[in-house]
Amino acid sequence: MAKLIGYARVSTKAQETDRQEIDLLAAGVRRDDLYVDHGVSGAKASRAELDKAMAALHDGDTLVVTTLDRLGRSTVNMLKLAEEIKDRGAGLRVLNLGGSEMDTSTPMGAMIFTVMAALGQMELEIKRERINDSVSKRRAAGKDLGGRKEQFTDRQIKSAHRLIQSGEPAAQVARDLGMSRATLYRRMDALGLTDKASA
Repeated sequence: MAKLIGYARVSTKAQETDRQEIDLLAAGVRRDDLYVDHGVSGAKASRAELDKAMAALHDGDTLVVTTLDRLGRSTVNMLKLAEEIKDRGAGLRVLNLGGSEMDTSTPMGAMIFTVMAALGQMELEIKRERINDSVSKRRAAGKDLGGRKEQFTDRQIKSAHRLIQSGEPAAQVARDLGMSRATLYRRMDALGLTDKASA
């Protein structure tokens, strides 16, 4: 008998999955078929509970998520996941995609998934570009960005923190800024931004 396999994820330990779980259960997912990753970046290709959810999928089953970004942030990873789901003879259902639902078992759903995965990746690249642009402007103004913490503004650190909360790996955000991950965490701690996302 075909089953609905639910998956929920949050990027930091401080965040809750309650809303996602309620929506997935309301969509028909049984509690026993619900897998949840806490404090795991969407940029990671492998996530423990997602791996279990994928292993639980059989022919005719459907993986259900609340929004597309719960699956991941990388276009390559998301398309690989979609292909793996398809290879298992299963489908993917996204409960909220621009205000409507998507199901990859339909041709339109498969096309929308491909487009939305690409847009999700583009959004991350734009955010990264903004931080890089800010760094470039400071460098052009004659300011050395060698990584000493006093050379980065609080605003840049807050922007970096927002990127990490959205699922970007902390190590990558730190590299983009030109500082070590440890330095970035020290600066975030100093600003009271203490929820360290997974790198």
